[in-house]
Amino acid sequence: MDAALYLLPVTLGDTPVDKVLPTYNREVIRGIKHFIVEDVRSARRFLKKVDAEINIDELTFYPLNKHTSAEEVSGYLKPLEEGAPMGVISEAGCPAVADPGADVVAIAQRKNLRVVPLVGPSSILLSVMGSGFNGQSFAFHGYLPIEPGERTKRLKELESRIYTESQTQLFIETPYRNNKMAEEILRTCRPQTKLCIAANLTCDGEYIRTKSVKEWKGKLPDLNKIPCIFLLYK
Repeated sequence: MDAALYLLPVTLGDTPVDKVLPTYNREVIRGIKHFIVEDVRSARRFLKKVDAEINIDELTFYPLNKHTSAEEVSGYLKPLEEGAPMGVISEAGCPAVADPGADVVAIAQRKNLRVVPLVGPSSILLSVMGSGFNGQSFAFHGYLPIEPGERTKRLKELESRIYTESQTQLFIETPYRNNKMAEEILRTCRPQTKLCIAANLTCDGEYIRTKSVKEWKGKLPDLNKIPCIFLLYK
């Protein structure tokens, strides 16, 4: 197997592996013994989900989170520099997209190490695909400010970009604040602005709907406790 840093997409939720990941991904995973992971426990569960015969005890996991220093990350890549393939696993979706795995990839690129991104589900791209919004120009903003005044200001800024730049705007919220976010969007944005709510993509109970702010009023679903992406466009 070629020595490279393989970026290994993870299922979103409890989706069966065969539904969203190519067979090739499983073949790659079987050939890797060193994994850089956002969460060790979820990575171990994912690998067993991919292949129940994988011997987890033979694998080495390198945790990657907000406490991991650049020096530690650089050291993680030593097996790759010595010729062993390595994998990067996010908690869900595609590593290095809205994910700390990007730091690993940046260091690998600086070291002229081979990087191989593999095919898999991305909630960001899936939501753009299903929204009916502009897929030529879009921006993902992660989490908006928690403080109400700052959040309202940010929403107005993003809405302005919809009309001045014809750019789709995406952002997320923690599940227990999803309902408040949706209500804030309806209070803040223009009646004609379109809002798409995408939830549980590729999972049971998948939901993706696009309506104008005016049409959504009084018809919002209960969004708490489920992962959502909010998209705005004109």
